[in-house]
Amino acid sequence: MTRVAERLNAALAALLDEDPALYLLGEDIADPYGGAFKVTRGLSTRHPGRVLATPISESAVVGVANGLALAGDKAIVEIMFADFALLAFDQIVNVAAKSTAMFGHPVPMPLVVRCPTGGNRGYGPTHSQSPQKHFLGVPGLDVFELSPFYEPLPLLRAMLASGRPAVLFEDKVLYGRPMGVPGPFTAAGDMVVVDGAPSDDYLIVAPGGLAHRALEAMEALLVRYELCGALHVPTRLYPWDPEPVLGHPARQILVVEDGPPGASWGTEVAYRLRDCGRPVRVLHAADTVVPTAAHLEREVLVQASTIVSALT
Repeated sequence: MTRVAERLNAALAALLDEDPALYLLGEDIADPYGGAFKVTRGLSTRHPGRVLATPISESAVVGVANGLALAGDKAIVEIMFADFALLAFDQIVNVAAKSTAMFGHPVPMPLVVRCPTGGNRGYGPTHSQSPQKHFLGVPGLDVFELSPFYEPLPLLRAMLASGRPAVLFEDKVLYGRPMGVPGPFTAAGDMVVVDGAPSDDYLIVAPGGLAHRALEAMEALLVRYELCGALHVPTRLYPWDPEPVLGHPARQILVVEDGPPGASWGTEVAYRLRDCGRPVRVLHAADTVVPTAAHLEREVLVQASTIVSALT
């Protein structure tokens, strides 16, 4: 079974192979380095004129990508750490998101900004954030998060084909994990459930970076408390589709996110589910910066044990 980073690399290679109008831009993404997390390894050798290492200026990189998209090409940008996407906030929110609608006629904007996100790596306060909430609710901007359970190639292909700019968050911990649903779990449509067990005690709604922590919690809930539930891992964070959750018979719903509280994705989801007739709670990281020390980082970020406590 291949790792998530390898599948993502293969997806980018396939897109570059099939579309000569696609460019991949980012800091240190060219060979031999291949990006901070090696997701772009080998791609600049394969496509030397379209996989380009850039100066250290996130705003400039996204600005160039905006120009490529507006001129009829397509662009994927790799931000080295999601924390630094805030340096390109103006180009993403005031240029990319608005360009589809502010010129008097529809203008395609095939742009994807990839952002390695999250903690649990000991990288400290400025390299471990989950800043998804800052990009929610922007007209014209789609927000996604990479899942270890769904192939990245069709997702990236659909994002580019939509003609709308998008931000794709990728939890750094996922890069080294195998792709696919691990045993003893199975995918059942939009849900991941325990093999052969009912799944109506609870429903966890959590994006990709929390998937394995949620599965660990589900095992503990089954073994210790005989509670059986399901996990929904959405790839599109905004606009978010509540239908898979509303159609599930779970008696309680827990929305989990790695970011801090306050106007967050989790609260947006809970708001959308407010009339579902079941208890809906939000579990998020602590309201503080992410520490560097591993034991302190674990206390701040959501862990499997935190999820178990919230459901018992």
